[in-house]
Formats: sequence, C-alpha cells, structure tokens
Amino acid sequence: MDHRLDLEMAISREEFLRLLPGAVGSFAEGEEGLFRGADGAGGWTIRLVSLEELRLGSVVLPRHRVEVRLADCPAEAAQAFMARLLRGFMRGGG
Repeated sequence: MDHRLDLEMAISREEFLRLLPGAVGSFAEGEEGLFRGADGAGGWTIRLVSLEELRLGSVVLPRHRVEVRLADCPAEAAQAFMARLLRGFMRGGG
C-alpha cells in the first residue's frame, strides 16, 4: 500500500539536510530536492519544495513543503516511519 504525507516546515534546506539522516537513516539525493531511501518496510521518497519566506515583523523564517511518499509499505510500518520522521525534526522550546 502507498502512503503520503505533506508537511509545511519552517526550516532551511541546510537544516533539513542536517536533520534528515537522524530521521530516516541513509538516503540518496537525486534531482534537486528529491531524496530516496528504503527501510525494512519498503521504499520512500521525500521531495523538498522551497516556499516563500514567512515574515513575522522583523523575524524571517525559511519555509519548505516536504512531500513524503512510501511505496509498497504496510500500514503499521508506514505509521512507524512517519512517526520516526516527525520525531527527527522536532525542536525543543521553552
């Protein structure tokens, strides 16, 4: 079964690339903004699409749409992959 998740993140490309290995393990980068990999459950792709910066007064945040696709993946494995991906990009605050 195929699964998809589309996210909008306030993150720079550099920061995304720094955090991605911790979230998904090893991967290969294809054309600009396309990342591919596989885990025990099947193959995945992530496309990083640049969006217009978010401006909040003098604060400017880079933004990207993150399109996650899992192919031929059982529902439980897809859920575990997505949870691991989201945990990899969580930021603490306080």
